[in-house]
Amino acid sequence: MPDSPHPVLPFDAGAHSAWQAHLRLGFALHDGVSRLVERTHSGPLRVQKPLYPEGDGVCHAIVIHPPGGVVGGDQLAVDATVGDGAHAFLTSPGAAKWYRANGHVSGQHIVLRAGAGAAIEWMPQESIFFDQASVRLRHEVELAVDASYIGCDIVCLGRSAAGEIFKSGSIAQQVQIRRGGKLLWWEQGVLAAGGALMASPLGLAGHTVCATLIAVGTPIAPAVLAALREINVPMGAVFGATQMKSLVVVRLLCGDSEAARRIMLAAWQLLRPAMLGRAAFVPRSWNT
Repeated sequence: MPDSPHPVLPFDAGAHSAWQAHLRLGFALHDGVSRLVERTHSGPLRVQKPLYPEGDGVCHAIVIHPPGGVVGGDQLAVDATVGDGAHAFLTSPGAAKWYRANGHVSGQHIVLRAGAGAAIEWMPQESIFFDQASVRLRHEVELAVDASYIGCDIVCLGRSAAGEIFKSGSIAQQVQIRRGGKLLWWEQGVLAAGGALMASPLGLAGHTVCATLIAVGTPIAPAVLAALREINVPMGAVFGATQMKSLVVVRLLCGDSEAARRIMLAAWQLLRPAMLGRAAFVPRSWNT
């Protein structure tokens, strides 16, 4: 994990007239309160103020991108560190919109760290990739041996409501999660618009929405896994949940972003109390 003031962005960092936005956050436990103790930024990424809708133990931070969308060549970086025993919940106020490439690759690099006995949750709303978007996404999580994490990613290809199809462009994704220095999860791939993976049963099988939730924490009981697998999903959707010791992965393929949000929220509401020891609720920002 980088120790520099901002994560390294191995993308199109020299793009002309593009936003280079960095946000660095630090959380620490003081007198039983999880506090936002560091908040530095450059470019259009902000956290306005810490929120405590569920008490002092969990600090909520809403990450805001004022431009409202990412254009070709823009690079976004978020680096968040949660100190020993603290708990941070990070989300977004609305869907992220990734616009056409205009000849440049856009990128996002998320680095999340949690110290001993700490927890970090990354629960942004969905990302909408417009036709002709060219994007590279990198997500890194570094946990202490007894730290916990829940992260959700909802990808929407094109704008179905507007009749737009994701027929040109590409999305490259890389995700790695380490706990106690050991690699728990490594995933990477490139989705080319109009490529074989869009239609293949080994890929998206023709669906336009793909959602993934990964949780690391206390191993869940068989009853919780069974309840996850019983979550109601739309007809034609593909859904599954897998447990690998302290890690649980929930996957969904469908054609409706609202349904994906509902299903991922339901999965989170089951996993959060079981793995993080915290009661679940509906984040206020997800109701807007």
